[in-house]
Amino acid sequence: MRTILVATTILCAVGLGSCSDAGGPAEPTPRQVAVVVAKPEPLVQGGAITGEVRARVQTDLSFRVSGKITERLVEVGQSVKAGQLLARIDPEEQKADLDVAAANLQSAEAQQTQAQLAFDRQQSLFRTQVTTRAALDQAQEALLTAQASTKSAQALFETAQDTLSYTELKADSDGVITARNAEAGQVAQAAQVVFTLAHDGDRDAVFEVVESAFLRPIDGDGAVNLLSDPSQKITAKVREISPTIDASTGTIRVKVAISSDAPIPLGAPVVGRFRYLSQDVIQLPWSAMTSKEGKPAVWIVDPASSAVSVKAIDVAGYETGSFIVKSGVSAGDVVVTDGTKFLRPGEIVSYVKEASK
Repeated sequence: MRTILVATTILCAVGLGSCSDAGGPAEPTPRQVAVVVAKPEPLVQGGAITGEVRARVQTDLSFRVSGKITERLVEVGQSVKAGQLLARIDPEEQKADLDVAAANLQSAEAQQTQAQLAFDRQQSLFRTQVTTRAALDQAQEALLTAQASTKSAQALFETAQDTLSYTELKADSDGVITARNAEAGQVAQAAQVVFTLAHDGDRDAVFEVVESAFLRPIDGDGAVNLLSDPSQKITAKVREISPTIDASTGTIRVKVAISSDAPIPLGAPVVGRFRYLSQDVIQLPWSAMTSKEGKPAVWIVDPASSAVSVKAIDVAGYETGSFIVKSGVSAGDVVVTDGTKFLRPGEIVSYVKEASK
């Protein structure tokens, strides 16, 4: 009886040990993540900016003398020819100055004539030993003074003539009047802008853009099209980039050359499109980004141990659905792109490679 109890006890002990081994803790299954192998790929970027068409050469026209405007002969948008009369101011004051200058010139010429006759007479008397050398020198001095006075009066007369001509404002080139800043009856000051004239010829598309848009070299020529007609594209080349930044807007002015044959009117709103030179960069999908101490970071997988670690990065730029890594990730690094939310440093993962983005 005792032998049976001992055997039963041994069997139960063996059975309990077997049950205990079967119910022990199992090995944890590695977390499944998706990864991509970082590698540099060419990136082509560009942009679109809006501006307007302006004449290559534009002149602000103004009177060179002050006066009351008596006539205004052109309107905004009107085409004019070189030398065409645009406006006139009251010339009465300038005419009076011209009359005074003419009278002074006649007086100076009369004095010069008298001085010349006196000098000729003194020369004749001196040759016959009738007058003295001092009298001859005095007559010569009077003649030189009269000649100088005549030259001065002649210059003043010509200046008065020019001043009278300044009462008429004329176009300095063929073009179109784009602005008018004075009306008949208004008193215009000298150098006050009265008209703005857009010269005929080549035109520019003018854009106000942020400085960073042109820090990188542009790939060849750009394209310009009317805002109202995107299908009409005209090849254009950057002609001028302002070296200074507008203090009020924080932008720089960029002028793009447009041929005069292009069917784009002055003042038309246009869209300019350009592309940067391509460069090799490491580009990762948005899902790969995480945070480390408040800075952008990514999870890197060690291929040898399958352990993950978080690494801070610098971001060079953001694209649709992806971002560009400036530093922190090297070519060949295995970057986690999916399953990053619950990872811990040093954790062993199982991963599946995705195509590089």
